[in-house]
Amino acid sequence: MDIQLLLALALGITTIIVLVLRTRLDAFVALLIAALVTGAVAGQPALEIVGSITTGFGNTLASIGIVIGLGVGIGKILEVSGAANALALAFLRIFGKGREPWAMGSVGALVSIPVFCDSGYVIMNPLARSIARVKRGGYVTLALALGCGMTLTHHMVPPTPGPLAVAGILGTDLGGLILAGLIFTVILLPVVVFYAKWMGPKLESTISTEIREAVYGNATSAGSGHHSSTSTTFADDDSAHSNVDDLVPANSAPMLGTPPEGAKPHHVGAFLGSLPLIVPLLLIIANTVSAAIDQSAQGALGGEYKPSSWAVPLAFFGNPVVALVIGVLLAVYLLLPRWTPRNKVQGWFADAAASAGLILLITGAGGALGQVLRDSGVGDELATAIAATPLPAFLVPFMIATLVRIAQGSGTVAMITAASVTAPLVTSLGVDPLIAALACTSGSMVFSYFNDSYFWVVTRFTGLDGTAALRGWSGITTAVWAGSIPLLFIANAIIG
Repeated sequence: MDIQLLLALALGITTIIVLVLRTRLDAFVALLIAALVTGAVAGQPALEIVGSITTGFGNTLASIGIVIGLGVGIGKILEVSGAANALALAFLRIFGKGREPWAMGSVGALVSIPVFCDSGYVIMNPLARSIARVKRGGYVTLALALGCGMTLTHHMVPPTPGPLAVAGILGTDLGGLILAGLIFTVILLPVVVFYAKWMGPKLESTISTEIREAVYGNATSAGSGHHSSTSTTFADDDSAHSNVDDLVPANSAPMLGTPPEGAKPHHVGAFLGSLPLIVPLLLIIANTVSAAIDQSAQGALGGEYKPSSWAVPLAFFGNPVVALVIGVLLAVYLLLPRWTPRNKVQGWFADAAASAGLILLITGAGGALGQVLRDSGVGDELATAIAATPLPAFLVPFMIATLVRIAQGSGTVAMITAASVTAPLVTSLGVDPLIAALACTSGSMVFSYFNDSYFWVVTRFTGLDGTAALRGWSGITTAVWAGSIPLLFIANAIIG
């Protein structure tokens, strides 16, 4: 065992954590400095370190950069057009009265696939408030279910930038990761709902006065423990729930502006609103499935695999770049009214690009660190060290993502760091790239607290502070993290 190489890895990870927590530098610069430190301590020649960084950065963004840019563009159009809200209301209709937490968790999971969870939560939170106002209570339960539903797909299902970056760094098949991430999401969603329904009522009385008034007005929420001399009550009948569309205007899209005189009001239904999201995902999955079938058939016949004539169209349209270009076209021409000015649409895409810019840089820097780990020999040494322990190899990226998430707060940085460090292990230890990717994304969900920006979004909108915020939000994210561990063992037994 070469202690110098393992020390290089330890110092590299420590560098990331210290720079992010203790300096003014962001994760992009921290990852690059960590790559320099790792290569230098490992004894890699100085110029080779720089070459590894530029090679790793370029190769990673070449495979995933375009996809991230297109994905956030689709998300922005869903946001401004009102399609996200239409989808949310459709889920409420499907689940029906009394199952609002399930609906909100599902809404969060769907919306957060293309939309950053921070902005997605801001968009969907008024819906949770409207439901709680009609029900006279249950706001914390709905808010937690919505927020953690978003956490699941934000961490596990491409084209969310974090999982996309992990797929690019580890060389994971994107369609396979989408399918596996969706399966994990469906299985973990009950954990989200049951935790929210268990903890929500316990925390309802702790909502801040400001948020309580914003949600319930002058009415007292059921079980809140707060009473006012001016409080009123709602009629306890079914009429309040007779029309879910009365909760939030289904097709309100204030960002579009006022339509010109004589123009028809803008309406986006749930079916149209889902197409820019569903069509690309289905194309990518179809490509994955058809390639597996075709390759299996050819493997039985022997020879090197080349796509059959019937599989070529699916391979083309199911390529993530082509699929998401189709998604963008559907979003722009199906969801936006004809009177939307060209410069306004371009401005929205510019905003989306700005929000994705740092993610792209962090992704590239993660690829740079991974390349340094490969070229310096650190990755091979880590693989040797792990092979000598009883620890299952697929848990290594899970534990790295967990530790980095707790240390610095960002789930995206945590999963990219874990993928970068463990990329050299995928081949040497025989870990399936899909299992490694799931381990990175699952581990990064743990214990969202004060150093996570999304923690503040959820807790401030929910009106939770102090220990109530930790019991509610930190607890529910840790619950889904713990729930993912047995799923990883099962997935590894099936795929690995």
